[in-house]
Amino acid sequence: MQPHEPEQQRPLLVDSDNEEEETAYDSAEKVVIIGVDEDEAGGSGSSGGLPPFSWKKLWLFTGPGFLMSIAFLDPGNLEGDLQAGAIAGYSLLWLLLWATAMGLLVQLLSARLGVATGRHLAELCRDEYPKWAMLVLWVMAELALIGADIQEVIGSAIAIKILSNGVLPLWSGVIITAFDCFVFLFLENYGVRKLEAVFAVLIGTMAVAFAWMFGETKPDGVELLLGILVPKLSSRTIRQAVGVVGCIIMPHNVFLHSALVQSREVDHSKKERVQEALRYYSIESTVALAVSFIINLFVTTVFAKGFYGTDIANSIGLLNAGQYLEEKYGGGFFPILYIWGIGLLAAGQSSTITGTYAGQFIMGGFLNLRLKKWLRALITRSFAIVPTIIVALVFDTSEGTLDILNEWLNVLQSIQIPFALIPLLCLVSKEQIMGTFKIGPVLKMVAWLVAALVIVINGYLLVDFFSIEVNGVLFRTVVSVFTAAYVAFIVYLVSRGVTFPSWRRRCKSVTETGN
Repeated sequence: MQPHEPEQQRPLLVDSDNEEEETAYDSAEKVVIIGVDEDEAGGSGSSGGLPPFSWKKLWLFTGPGFLMSIAFLDPGNLEGDLQAGAIAGYSLLWLLLWATAMGLLVQLLSARLGVATGRHLAELCRDEYPKWAMLVLWVMAELALIGADIQEVIGSAIAIKILSNGVLPLWSGVIITAFDCFVFLFLENYGVRKLEAVFAVLIGTMAVAFAWMFGETKPDGVELLLGILVPKLSSRTIRQAVGVVGCIIMPHNVFLHSALVQSREVDHSKKERVQEALRYYSIESTVALAVSFIINLFVTTVFAKGFYGTDIANSIGLLNAGQYLEEKYGGGFFPILYIWGIGLLAAGQSSTITGTYAGQFIMGGFLNLRLKKWLRALITRSFAIVPTIIVALVFDTSEGTLDILNEWLNVLQSIQIPFALIPLLCLVSKEQIMGTFKIGPVLKMVAWLVAALVIVINGYLLVDFFSIEVNGVLFRTVVSVFTAAYVAFIVYLVSRGVTFPSWRRRCKSVTETGN
C-alpha cells in the first residue's frame, strides 16, 4: 500500500487525462426521475419502448426550460421590445413570434446535446477543439456573458432607482445587484428544485406586472392580431427588426441550457430513457418560451399603443421608459411607473442570477476548473460587476451615453453568436458524439439555415453600426484586421465540423490500405 501523499494545489488548467473532470451537477444534486410512475405503468420501458406519458414526470422535468427562458426576458430584450413597439408599432409582432420559434429550435438542440451526451457544450468544446481554438471560444463566451451581464445589472439598477424614487443612484443599485450571486449560492444549497421555484416566482412577477400594464393601456386587439399574423417590414423599421431577432439568441444561454438539463438523473444506458427525457424537455421548453413570448408581446404592445407615431418614439430607452409611461398614463391607484419598475427588477434579478449560473458552467467546462462553488461564482461575478460599476459611475447622469453603451454591448454579443451556434450544430450532427441521437438531414438543414439567418442578420447589425461609428484610418485598419481574423475563425469552425473529420478518416483509410 502506497503511503498517503499530501494533496497538491490544483492548477487552473487541469489535464483531463489525469484529473477527475468537472461536471455540471454532482450525483447528489440531481433530481431523481428513475422509478417514478413505473409501477403504475407496469414497468413500461423495460422492453425497449418509450415509456407512456406521465404528468408526474413532466413536473419533475420542469425547471431547466424556464431558467433558460429568462434570457429571452432580460432587460436587453425588454429594451428591444419597447423600442420596437414605440418605433414600429404592432408591425413586428410576427417577427417576434418567429424569432422566438428560432430561439426554441436552438435551445432544443442545446438540450439534446446535453441529454444525449451527459456533458454540456463547454465541456465538449474543450475536447473537440485544439487548445488554442478552445481558449478563443472560452474568451468569446466570457465576453458575451460580460456584455449581457452588464445590461442585466444596469437594468436591475434602473429598476431599483425607480422603486426608490430616485433616492438610490445607479451605482448603488449595481452594488445591491452584485450580491445576488450570494443569494444564488444560498438558494443552491437547498437544492435545484428550490432554486427553480424562485425563478418561477420571478417569471410570474414579470407576467403579472406586464399583464397589468397591458390591461391598463388597452392596446388595439385587431392591430395586435394583424401584427402577429401578417408579416410587414419597411426600411424605416429594419433596425428594430434586426434588434428583435438579434437579441433572441444569447450565446451564454446556448451553453447554459446544455448544462441545466443534466440536473435530472437520466439512465444513459437505456435509449428509451434518453428519448423520454428529450420528450419532456421539449414540452417544457416550448411552454417556457411560449410564456416568454407572451410577456415580450405585452411589453411591445404597451409601448406601441402609447408611443407609436409620437415625437418621442425614437428617444425611449430603458432608463427613461418608466417616466414616459408615468407622463402618458398618470399615477392611478398603483402608478404604472412602479409596475414597470417591479417587472424590470424581476427581469434584471432573474437574468443576473442565471448569468452567474452560466458563468460557472462556461468557466468550469472550458477550463475544467475544480473550484468551490462560492469561489467560482465570485470570480464569475467579478468579471461583470467591476466594469458595470465603472459604467454606472460614468454614465449615471447621461441617458444618451448610456444608450450608446447599450449599442456597443449589443454589438459585443452579436459578434459572439457564431461561436456558440457553430460548435453546437457541428456537435449535434456528429454520430461519434451523439450516437443514435444525432440530428437527421432535414433538421440539420433547417438548423443551419436558421443559424445562417441569425448570423447574417447580426452581421447586418455589425456592418450598419461600424459604418456609422468607425472613423479614421487607424480605427478602420484595426477593424478590418479584426474582421478578417473573425471571418477566418468562423470558416475554421465550420470547415472543421463539416469537412475535416471525414477528410481525415479517408486519409487514414488510404494510409492503412497502403500499409
